[in-house]
Amino acid sequence: VQLQASGGGLVKEGGSLRLSCAASVRTYTFSRYSLGWFRQAPGKEREFVTAIGRSSSSTYYTNSVKGRFTISRDNDKKTVYLQMNSLKPEDTAVYYCAAVGTIMTFTPTTDTDYTYWGQGTLVTVSS
Repeated sequence: VQLQASGGGLVKEGGSLRLSCAASVRTYTFSRYSLGWFRQAPGKEREFVTAIGRSSSSTYYTNSVKGRFTISRDNDKKTVYLQMNSLKPEDTAVYYCAAVGTIMTFTPTTDTDYTYWGQGTLVTVSS
């Protein structure tokens, strides 16, 4: 399984970006994955951002992005999205998508829970 993340870039504080992560698997297989986004800021450890279960109604966000970020998935396109609004300089990081085959409502929050990882896309928020 390959995950290809895209959509990163340079944006001013308060701006928006939408990240995408496309999977190279069959649609049926993708629908059985829980998906997550993590990020790693310079000099810091990788941290959990958000996850979505096999059901789109099952999502979980770290506190610092609640109300600003939205995760969604399109099984037909085999893609998970991260809509980021009201961006702050502290959101600057390399963002990684991840996937794991799991049960319907499971939204993993630790990186060791995930099996597959994308290559990362850089988001830079200027003040």
